[in-house]
Amino acid sequence: MKHLVETLIADALNAVPEFRQAADGIEVGDTIERTRDAAHGDFASNLAMRLAKPARKNPRELAGILCEAMPDSDVVEKVEIAGPGFINFTLAASAFHAELESIIDARSDYGRQPVGTAPKILLEFVSANPTGPLHVGHGRHAAYGATVGNLLEAAGYSVTREYYVNDAGRQMDILAVSVWLRWLDDNGTRVPFPGAGYRGDYVRDIAANIDTAGIAVNSQEDVIEGIDGDGPKDSPGDTADTRAASKAAREAYVGALVERARALLGDDDFDRIRRQSLESIRADIEKDLAEFGVTFDSWYSERSLTTTGRIDDALEVLRERGMLYEKDGAEWFPATRFGDEKDRVVVRDNGVKTYFASDIAYHFDKRERGFDHLIDILGADHHGYVSRVRGGLEAMGYDGDDLEVELVQFVSLYRGGEKIRMSTRSGEFDTLRKLRAEVGNDAARFYYVMRSNDQHLDFDLDVAKTHSKDNPVYYVQYAHARIAAVFKTAAERGIEYDEANGRAKLGLLDSDAEKTVMTALSRYPEVIELSAQNRAPQTLVHYLKDLASDFHSWYNDNRFLKDPDDLRDARLVLSMAVQFVIANGLGILGVSAPESM
Repeated sequence: MKHLVETLIADALNAVPEFRQAADGIEVGDTIERTRDAAHGDFASNLAMRLAKPARKNPRELAGILCEAMPDSDVVEKVEIAGPGFINFTLAASAFHAELESIIDARSDYGRQPVGTAPKILLEFVSANPTGPLHVGHGRHAAYGATVGNLLEAAGYSVTREYYVNDAGRQMDILAVSVWLRWLDDNGTRVPFPGAGYRGDYVRDIAANIDTAGIAVNSQEDVIEGIDGDGPKDSPGDTADTRAASKAAREAYVGALVERARALLGDDDFDRIRRQSLESIRADIEKDLAEFGVTFDSWYSERSLTTTGRIDDALEVLRERGMLYEKDGAEWFPATRFGDEKDRVVVRDNGVKTYFASDIAYHFDKRERGFDHLIDILGADHHGYVSRVRGGLEAMGYDGDDLEVELVQFVSLYRGGEKIRMSTRSGEFDTLRKLRAEVGNDAARFYYVMRSNDQHLDFDLDVAKTHSKDNPVYYVQYAHARIAAVFKTAAERGIEYDEANGRAKLGLLDSDAEKTVMTALSRYPEVIELSAQNRAPQTLVHYLKDLASDFHSWYNDNRFLKDPDDLRDARLVLSMAVQFVIANGLGILGVSAPESM
């Protein structure tokens, strides 16, 4: 409905040429917002105050001239000047009735914009290391990323969803050696398991199912001969230096085991175990996410950056543009020139390319694939990552603003009032799969996006499972189911609902509660646009909670199946509109809209 006011103001500007020139560079839509107090109308514009300086007029005087220049409109009941120069608009009831009919006509398309031509967005999210099952923290990334993608598409953007598979580097080697050691254990060779290895039961499951045909079972002596023992576990009284030394010893032990595994197995068989372990976990992650309603258009392999030469391509572009320099036998990127705290090595003195080189190449490849805007959804510990990767894009000739990074804060899971410890390596963590089994997909998707992504999230399992108004997802879904029950009851009682008659009698919806519900419904397209622009699913969540509350309050006072036919049909049209909007909003959140509860 905001567009109705925007059109009136635009017409007024066009009618006054001097104001139209003064308004150059001002987006009329940016000057309009919903009023917080219904006594001040439905919408307010501060255009007169923004024009006052360039037009060299008093804002209240300017507001008066604009009001005089506005054409008459059947959808506006009243236009008033308030305060220092606000223009307040009170819409006619017919405007809200027309919006109700738009909802009924559009149904699942209400609030959605047609897909535009630009920008073409690549949305990368989750991208958890394939070293173990997804835990509840990854679940927040998945729910947030999927919902942001849905919001952007609803707002008219073309979105491609991508998972970056970190299948290169040391962590994959540690996973492979962890699986190998468990396989040896299953075949009678027990080796002291590294504290820096992956210890979860899933590692044993992988070890029991991989193809090891032709691989010899080495003895314990073969495996650990000449290798120093594992570092000690941390104790509460350890100093920072002691903890650092213990960690270094553990890392050295697992690193030595990796080298011994390569020597005993040979590169081909070590890589075979590595590949199978990776694919087992990657496939499990994909299945877990799909069951959670989160799917990707592409799974991009980090290793492919090397095999396809994309890292070399990106580095060559940087060299040609004079954006690399040599120091101490290594090749460096001048990241400080782009706001980073220090310059970054891209090729070490031994010729090995760094993880940062992969990052640059990956984002270079994203732009080379034709994507205009890159959105990375990352963990909160990646805050230092933004400037250096954006700098890499700028150094290659792209606009640094092409890259947007949204950081997702941590999740703490509570059961029975106690915080659950999570650690992927130790195996002491609650998986996303277990969470979904306990509270259901709907509660998980809803709760994960209830708060802003930049705020820490405490996920209370006990609340998420309750069937009461204290559980917001239940409360919103119940509004949808309650409306379905009204129509089912009407059919069972032989009450014929005449939608055409209801549309014709919308003028009977004249109570304050009905005006509140209609006003809330009319906000939905604006909420979708705002949520998409701000990458803020929580805005939609709060809107749905408020809409459900408005509906429940109205319905509790108006059990309208016994109303006269005309009023009943009009109220059923309003109820149906509420049902459609709730279903649309829940669909964007990845939450079901049940017909019964």
